[in-house]
Amino acid sequence: MDQTRAEPSIYTPDRKVGIVGYGSYVPRYRLPAREVSRVWKHGSGGIPIQEKSVAGLDEDVITMAIEAARNALDRAQIDPTSIRAVWVGSESHPYAVKPTSTVVAEAVGATPHTLAADWEFACKAATEAFQASIGLIGSGMADYTLAIGMDTAQGRPGDALEYTAAAGGAAYVIGPAEESIAVFEGSYSYVTDTPDFFRRAYEKYPEHGERFTGEPAYFKHIITAAQTLMAALGTTPDDYQHAVFHQPNAKFPQKAARSLGFKPDQIQAGLLSPKIGNPYAGSALIGLTAVFDVAEAGDRILLVSYGSGAGSDAFSMQVSPILAERRSRSITTQQYLERRTEIDYATYARLRGKLSLK
Repeated sequence: MDQTRAEPSIYTPDRKVGIVGYGSYVPRYRLPAREVSRVWKHGSGGIPIQEKSVAGLDEDVITMAIEAARNALDRAQIDPTSIRAVWVGSESHPYAVKPTSTVVAEAVGATPHTLAADWEFACKAATEAFQASIGLIGSGMADYTLAIGMDTAQGRPGDALEYTAAAGGAAYVIGPAEESIAVFEGSYSYVTDTPDFFRRAYEKYPEHGERFTGEPAYFKHIITAAQTLMAALGTTPDDYQHAVFHQPNAKFPQKAARSLGFKPDQIQAGLLSPKIGNPYAGSALIGLTAVFDVAEAGDRILLVSYGSGAGSDAFSMQVSPILAERRSRSITTQQYLERRTEIDYATYARLRGKLSLK
């Protein structure tokens, strides 16, 4: 048996692929981190973010994914029936047996001649759909796909995750480069079996892998994926105007950026975790929408996701002149951030079903 290990290689399809349209969605309800601290720690100790977004009683991954998808289609201005795959990545699909993706595909008019599937890989579920989209379109099997990352993330009451586990996400129409607001230059994936975070069947809340969470999991995968991709492309942090990293909290992406050699201003536009928390599968992707809301033609963007279990997908892309006109066609992420209603912990507990009446 040949034990030779394959050298790292990046994905660069013969047919150039890019992002044709993008859209985000953030629920209006916000729970300040000080409220979690007040209830569980009597207001003592530090807080990892300012506040987090919380889904309403009538919101779930399906309803939010539909809103984000419609925003993306408004920008793309394509016939929904030309979409050949609708893929939804999430840790909180409403049904255990029934896909989210078919409901979304039906709602946006993409059915019946399309693929539909739900993706799982913790917080990088949606960037897996990015990779698959690049392969499908790059091979000529499709012209357009719809890739969505959306979550109503859960944290056990009183657990550190409760400060950050949030709701929201983003949707992307991916298609041919000539119609794109940003063109993929290359992508790379890096995975290992690192048990940092998990939830077994029938368990309501996830568990920490404690000592695996930081260096062996998040930082190892994010940094390796980013460095490998940049080395293959011959780029350095100085070649990028923007970088977006998965945001489990405010501290981790900033530390990863420093380790890689990025400056604070390069990650500022996409750093949303202090304002909305961590919407798991939607985390990096919603950060990218905020970057597209301000990016200019010619800008280079590095996107690196992270999913527990563990793995990272890294993408390098360059903004095209088309973006300036496309982004004005729909609501911006900043507008969603400004549309907020503050709630207390009791309201949050009711909205998220943390009070059992059985």
